[in-house]
This record gives sequence, C-alpha cells and structure tokens, in this order.
Amino acid sequence: MVGLALTALLGGVPLVAQAADTPQCELDRPMRFGGMNWESNLVLVEVERFIIKHGYGCESEVLPTETLPALAALERGDLDINTELWLNSTLEPWNKAQASGKVKRIGDLYMGGEAWFIPRYTAERLPGLKKAADLPKFKDEFKDPEEPGKGRFYGCPAGWACEVVNGNLFKALGMSDTFTLFSPGTGATQKAALASAYQRKENIVFYYWFPTSIVGSMDLVQLELPPYDKEKQLCLTDVNCADPQPTAYPDNPVFTAVNTEFSEKAPKLIGFLSGVKVPLDAMNATLSYMDENELDAEPAAQWFLKSKQDIWTQWLPADVAQRVQAAL
Repeated sequence: MVGLALTALLGGVPLVAQAADTPQCELDRPMRFGGMNWESNLVLVEVERFIIKHGYGCESEVLPTETLPALAALERGDLDINTELWLNSTLEPWNKAQASGKVKRIGDLYMGGEAWFIPRYTAERLPGLKKAADLPKFKDEFKDPEEPGKGRFYGCPAGWACEVVNGNLFKALGMSDTFTLFSPGTGATQKAALASAYQRKENIVFYYWFPTSIVGSMDLVQLELPPYDKEKQLCLTDVNCADPQPTAYPDNPVFTAVNTEFSEKAPKLIGFLSGVKVPLDAMNATLSYMDENELDAEPAAQWFLKSKQDIWTQWLPADVAQRVQAAL
C-alpha cells in the first residue's frame, strides 16, 4: 500500500524510475570553467554548463580569465576545463603544459582562422588594394584620428596572445612609418569600433578571427599575405622575434583542454566534452544572432540548444540528450 501511495503521489511514475532519471554527478563539487572574454567561448561554455547540469546532474562555475593565465590555472588544477584553446596563438606554452602531464587535449571544436580584413565596399573603392603589403600606399584612406598623417590598423586587443603575432607581422611588413597599430583595450571595444565604422561605410583595415559575429555578419575581404611558412610563423609568435618575416596565418585548430586529474575523476563528462564539435557556419550563425539581438551568452546558448539540436544531440548518449531536451 505504501508503494502504491508513493506512486500515486508521483503522478503514476514509480519512485525507482524517477530516481533513475535523476543523474548523479561524478564530482562532489562544482565543475570549474575558464571564462575567456570572446563570444564563441562564452557561448560554448554556457552550452556545456546547461548540458552538464541537466544531462549529468553537475553544478558548475565560471572563473573569468585570459588564455595564458587560464592555461597556468589548468595545470595547477584551479580550473577543470578550458573550453576553447586556439593552438597557434599558444603553441609554445601549450606544448610545455602538455609535456608536464597535468593537462590533456580532449576534443577538436573546429578549425578556426585569422586574417587581416577590409570591408568589401573598401575593396571596391580601392581595387589596387589586394595584399597586406599594399597598405602603405593607401595610408590616407584609413586615417588615424589621433595621428592624421598615418593610417590606423586595428590590431588584436591588448593582452591577448594574438597581439604578439600582429605586432611582429606589422613590423615585418614595414608599416610603422605609415600606420599606427591600434590595440583596443578589450575585445568588446574592438568589436564596437569596427561595427560603428562598418555601419558608416568608413574604410577600415583590421585583424580578426573566426568564427565570430563580425565575420559572420559583415561582408569582408581578406588581404593577401605571403604563403604560410612554419618557421616564419613560429618567430611571429615569439615576443622576442629578432627578424620577423611576413607569412599568412595558418589554419588554427581550436580544441578543448582539461586538467588531467579532473579527467580521471569524471570519465562520463570527458566522454561528452571530447565529442563537442561545432560546424563553423553554425557557430557564425549563433554569434550573428547573438549580436543582432543584443543577447548575453546565456540566452545565445539557449538559442543554439533549441535551434541546433541536430548538432549537439550527436555529442551525447540518447538518455542524456533526452534529459537536456526536456529541460529546454
């Protein structure tokens, strides 16, 4: 009679069945994510947090950080996961961290990219501007408001790993006499400045990476750089590069890294995180939707989860996917 009464109270769902539907997290503490300050990372972190909460029964927290400090924190165990690590920007420190055995690469998200861009309307106005090496001849078309005698090149946000590569490439192309290398204080500052100039149809030249809302929503043209050379690129990543030489950016593998000790304690979570892969067009579409609707990362993640179920359900066992779908 007691069993029947409990079944009735639960709306006809047996107590054992309900318990089976409630996942038990492998960790006895919140999972710690590194919170990088660019959009794709912020959105993917919220996607993964929603899945681990509703699919695996795990709580989590996000610790704001930057790429290199996050890698050090991952080695120490202060972070469990760095969802999005760009290999080419962190090649040397990543190789050292991996050699320590304290971190692991567990999954490839997508093949990211980096380039120097101009808007298509600028390319149509300046048909002679095809290569990055042509820029000095067109300095007056990109006037720096603070140094009108020079053009302005929008580089990488201050403090980011890509700032070193852009600075060295700027030197390698001999642009110091004709352009200022403007390093915005934050990614948000950079994005706002570019979006504002684009809306006003101003000529702009800038570094950017993808997938991003900027590349997804603007009609852009990449400036040509000399063919990729591995040795030249390696020097460009070195803050002490003695003789920087220009070379194209290579394809940039973007992967997930975790603390090794965490990976040993949470094999089910690692199984999920290892399978996270996102097509570039889907990520660009998500970031464009986020930008157009002025969303924060969490509602953008919800949009991805609701509209891209054909993608993320492939990352999960069927029962876990069903729990996540039920929570949406």
